[in-house]
Formats: sequence, structure tokens, C-alpha cells
Amino acid sequence: MNMKHLIAAFIAASAATAAVAAPDTYAIDPGHTYPSFEADHMGTSTWRGKFNKSSGTVVIDRAAKTGSLDIAIDADSLDFGHDKLNTHAKGADMFDVAKFPAITYKSKSINFKGDVPATVNGELTLHGITKPVVLTINKFKCIMSPMLKREVCGADASATFNRADFGIDYAVKMGFNPEVKLAIQVEAIKQ
Repeated sequence: MNMKHLIAAFIAASAATAAVAAPDTYAIDPGHTYPSFEADHMGTSTWRGKFNKSSGTVVIDRAAKTGSLDIAIDADSLDFGHDKLNTHAKGADMFDVAKFPAITYKSKSINFKGDVPATVNGELTLHGITKPVVLTINKFKCIMSPMLKREVCGADASATFNRADFGIDYAVKMGFNPEVKLAIQVEAIKQ
């Protein structure tokens, strides 16, 4: 093999190795992603709500066991399944969606357990306030979608935070527990 062929083979092998080790980017599938939450209602019941509109990207480098997450949620898509409560929660007493139309989550790091993501350290911006929130990834799986003919990854993630820390302290003085439990189902399509 002459030097020209050797250099060409080296470049081809390097490019193939780089392609294998490259991070994969996935777009959040808004039709299969619904961040939901549970919140106390006067200590008598737990109300569950969800957001019907979200978007974002997930980047995963399985070889390096790193990644990033960037999610945007339309606060006005809040849905408790109760019109009167939806209207009140979107108002100035709580989410104030006219002033704060977006909720965002941006990762700082993703920690892996073995070959799969296990936790995400990131920052939640809610009601104009940004605080750290750790997401626990309870389930993660990627498959080749028979319908899309592309890889799709899905996860079930959860977290807990105090809504008063984000300036949503409505009824806390009346005895409402400000702890909020997140349960996020997400599916993302490889780009």
C-alpha cells in the first residue's frame, strides 16, 4: 500500500470512528410528550394537571455517557380537566401566563447508570424564577419506530419541588402544601 492509500485509509477510519462516537440529537415529539404534575388542594385531595404543548431537544452521546436536555413548555396549555380551575391557575394568582408564557428546563449534566441516563441536573425556569431541579429518569428506552422508520427514545422522568420557591405561593398561608410532584412522559425522534 503506497503512502497516498495509507493516508486515505487513515482518514476514512478516523471519520468512521468519529461518526460512531458522535452525539445523537432527538427532537421532542409534542404528540407523545406531556409534562404532568400533582399538587395539593386544601389538604383534602391531590389535583393532577398537565401541559398540552411542549417542545425541545435531547442530545445523547452514549459512548461518552453525556448529553443535554433543552425543553420549553407553553404555560397557557395548562390543563387540569376543569375549565374554572384552568382559568384561575393561568391567572395572576398562580402561573400568570400572560406575564410568564414559557416554562423551561435546561440541563447542566446528565448522569448515566450503566448505558442509560439515570438523572438530569438542570435548571427549571417557572414564573420568571430559575432554580436547580434534578430529574430522575425512572425508565429509558430507544427503539426503531415501525411507523417513522427512525430511532425513537422514550423516558419516564420525575422530580419534586416547592412551588413557593418559584413565586407560586397561592394558598400556602391557608394550609396548602406547596410541594409539587412532576411526572413527565417524553418521546423524542432522532434527527
